[in-house]
Amino acid sequence: MKYTLSVLVEDESGVLSRIAGLFARRGFNIESLAVGPAEQSGVSRITMVLPGDERTIEQLTKQLYKLVNVLKVRDISSIPCVERELMLLKVNTTKITRAEILEIANVFRAKVVDLADNSLTLEVTGDPGKMAAIEQLLSKFGIIEIARTGKISLIRESHVDTELLKTVR
Repeated sequence: MKYTLSVLVEDESGVLSRIAGLFARRGFNIESLAVGPAEQSGVSRITMVLPGDERTIEQLTKQLYKLVNVLKVRDISSIPCVERELMLLKVNTTKITRAEILEIANVFRAKVVDLADNSLTLEVTGDPGKMAAIEQLLSKFGIIEIARTGKISLIRESHVDTELLKTVR
């Protein structure tokens, strides 16, 4: 199973390095990592996605709290959250395929951020499923490059579980 941890840390040099070192020493892989300023000055939020089981995540959480600059660790995997990623995707185009690519981009609400004779660069924002879907559809045209952020996530204060709503008809 994949787990999402939201970690608040003091915004000081070396914090991310110590966290990455902790995971490396224990042989754990970080599948997705996003770091940025939090709501409080001098504090950063790290959102990471990790494979593992409940016991492993509990163990890692305890280890994270032992690091000096870690303020708060929260497993938000099973809590209703707003989750987003950003992807820049450069795809091959020709005069013949450009219209079809733009139509796909429109369906996914992707923005064209660069246009050249033989390529088109799109900015796509959304959940990981949306990223996979547009990537799959555009792969037949030939993807030149992809750059993706890690997942960022905030807990829904409304506590509405949108994943649950998708299954209810």
